[in-house]
Amino acid sequence: MPVHSSRESARNSRNAPSVEDLEVRLLKDKIRSLTKEKLSLQRELEYYRNELNKLLTPPYIEAVVLEVLDGGRVIVKSTTGPNLIVNVAAGVDVSRLRPGTVVALNNRGSTIVEVLPGRYDPMVKAMEVEEKPNVRFGDVGGLREQIRELYEVVVLPLKKPELFREMGIEPPKGVLLYGPPGTGKTLLAKAVAGETNATFIRVVASELVNKFIGEGARLVREIFRLAREKAPSIVFIDEIDAIASRRLDLGTSGDREVQRTLVQLLAEMDGFDPLGNVKVIAATNRIDLLDPAILRPGRFDRIIEVPLPDRDGRLEILRIHTRNVRLAADVNLARIAEITEGFSGADLKAVVTEAGYYAIRRGRREVSMEDLVDAVEKVRRSLEKRRNVMPKPGGSGSSGLIMI
Repeated sequence: MPVHSSRESARNSRNAPSVEDLEVRLLKDKIRSLTKEKLSLQRELEYYRNELNKLLTPPYIEAVVLEVLDGGRVIVKSTTGPNLIVNVAAGVDVSRLRPGTVVALNNRGSTIVEVLPGRYDPMVKAMEVEEKPNVRFGDVGGLREQIRELYEVVVLPLKKPELFREMGIEPPKGVLLYGPPGTGKTLLAKAVAGETNATFIRVVASELVNKFIGEGARLVREIFRLAREKAPSIVFIDEIDAIASRRLDLGTSGDREVQRTLVQLLAEMDGFDPLGNVKVIAATNRIDLLDPAILRPGRFDRIIEVPLPDRDGRLEILRIHTRNVRLAADVNLARIAEITEGFSGADLKAVVTEAGYYAIRRGRREVSMEDLVDAVEKVRRSLEKRRNVMPKPGGSGSSGLIMI
């Protein structure tokens, strides 16, 4: 056997791992695997321990700060009912505690342990809020006198308050618009907000009626708090007769809750600065149902009637609604204005829309006089149905009532 072969085999035998080395390597791999598994189990144990602590921790009580007293004590209104005089925990910044601040109270000692971020009721958030409406007075037709009054009592105080300070007079805090449905009360309120670049907050009064005691009044407070934060702002309360009807000595618990909501609304309006950046505009179709307390000076002391438009007003409204409509050469809007006596602005808009449908149905690319006349008849019939008035015999067709 050659010498070099024996040397090579001896070297390979020395380099080959022994059984002990293989066992040590396997044990090290197992230790690493078990260490990873231990860390994973420790993380899982910590997670479940934290979850268990959350389940066992007593809940906090939400409260609203009413007043900060000397000595580090605070008067709060607890959501559980009573007003409490409580202490402040060491980790809470006392400078952040102001009237209206939402805080968390310890369930045992009722100590303030945390300052909560400001929030609004979900119903308030869901209300129609437009930061800057794009409606202007030029988009409102047939209401020149009403526009002039609103400009004087709402727009001017917001834009030029120094004029009123120089004159020494106070403009109204609130304006009440009343008139038949569809005459443009909401549109007027939006136009006011658009002219002043104010936030427009639209509230339907029936949304404030709640079956729980005190909930309606709380919603009113939150709405006006939102209006102050987003000032300058216009709070528009539609169908205000739902909460502001005449108060009676006798009534159900539901009636008394509606009255509490009305009282809170009156209190909010009484607390306004007349030259402040929040204005209240309300609308109703039944002014005869309203409580006298809301109509007295200092609340809705400017009352503006929004009637059905006259002939010139109807013509102006028709021109506004047909700005972007392709009209045929035979269209005479003045004649349409004459034959729509008793129509509101909403009815005239419906006439233009229906005329467009007639034109599409007849395969035309523009609205003709015939389409408008047929649309007037259709809207008139729907008006008669809404008024529960049966059409007169022979007066329901397009050839019986209107002659061009």
